[in-house]
Amino acid sequence: MIFIDFSRAPRDCTSYKQYIDRIQDGINQDRKEAYPKLGMDVSGAVWDNLFNVFEKTKEKFVFVIDEWDAVFHMPFISREQQQDYLVFLKNLLKDQVYIELAYMTGVLPIAKYSSGSELNMFVEYDMTVMERFSSYFGFTEQEVDRLYDLYDKTTKKPKLTREGLRVWYDGYHTASGERLYNPCSVVCALANNQLADYWTSSGPYDEVFFYVKNNIEDIRDDLVLMVAGGGVEAEIRNYSAVSMELKTKDEIYSAMVVYGLLTCMEDQVFIPNKELMDQFQELLMNRESLGYVYRLANESKRMLAAILRGDTDTMAEIMEYAHNTESPIFSYNSEIELSAVVNLVYLAARDKYYMEREDKGGKGYVDFIFYPKRRNADALIIELKVDSTPEEAVIQIKDKNYALRFNGKLGEKQAYTGSVMAVGISNSKKTKKHSCKVDVL
Repeated sequence: MIFIDFSRAPRDCTSYKQYIDRIQDGINQDRKEAYPKLGMDVSGAVWDNLFNVFEKTKEKFVFVIDEWDAVFHMPFISREQQQDYLVFLKNLLKDQVYIELAYMTGVLPIAKYSSGSELNMFVEYDMTVMERFSSYFGFTEQEVDRLYDLYDKTTKKPKLTREGLRVWYDGYHTASGERLYNPCSVVCALANNQLADYWTSSGPYDEVFFYVKNNIEDIRDDLVLMVAGGGVEAEIRNYSAVSMELKTKDEIYSAMVVYGLLTCMEDQVFIPNKELMDQFQELLMNRESLGYVYRLANESKRMLAAILRGDTDTMAEIMEYAHNTESPIFSYNSEIELSAVVNLVYLAARDKYYMEREDKGGKGYVDFIFYPKRRNADALIIELKVDSTPEEAVIQIKDKNYALRFNGKLGEKQAYTGSVMAVGISNSKKTKKHSCKVDVL
């Protein structure tokens, strides 16, 4: 068995030669110690030494290679040296009689930059297009169920709900349609008894911006849709390790799916869960280069303050501004567009509230419910109306008893001690005017 982790580099490594020599020297030294009687040349090519072992012993090797694509992210390795690395792998692995099996993992598909690829002997299994093994790219529903059951039985004061794990860490899909959870985040949440941004905390929202920065003009409208909870059509391609200059939307979205920043289902890409949604929302509120999307996202701070003090004039002004942006998704023809606007202008609220859409409450379904993270803070119920009045929206909130979700009567939420605010928002397709009303229930 020969194991190689290509993400490891020698101390103070500044060149490709230092990097690749360490790997060759390590394998050669291991073989010399394992076969002391064969007189191995530790300074020779590793494939020659392994062939020498096979020729004299008829023993074959199983290669287990982790992070084969790490080379493509190391700053001291040039494009030409990346191709030298592919030739190294070819010499080591392709058509060699000493190999019984080579198992290689990484984030990127194997680079195929020519018709006669150096590494065309591999069978690739990509979670987005291949069904076999796809359930091993993350935790399945059943695996999370078992882990949560163990957590619930062994934790002295469990604070997590099974639904919380789904909202925060679910959202990925295999080629066969099976749902997958982020394994790192699920384990951290259960171990720490707390929901948080575990995986994304290791890399800030700049990681998302890295992919979209080369095509902001085309992508910013898509960001509006995705942050509003919708999907964007995309042709997910076999993203190549040597195709690092991402410019078209399909290239960018393909890379983001590969790296887990987006999920793909039925030719559309989505933001998979709350953990990633937090990163996209932070991006929208911190990058002026996103233009009107940045400006609109930052209006959310003013919108939240206005609703909490019942300032309906300011609320209507902000809603009208949002609905009159240059974004083509706002067409004034249904509550879907109005919902997208509400998602954006309430971005700031997400720091203080858990938001749910079309939530079952009382006798019907609520457009938006904002559950405060602090039990003594004010809760929000938002109902949207097109070609109606905000008063009718508030009446519906009251008549259908949506506020039951905050007093624990349904047994789904703990009781809140703050006020419950009923918010009605309406717009007219004819006049394109917005009206708002806020009542304390």
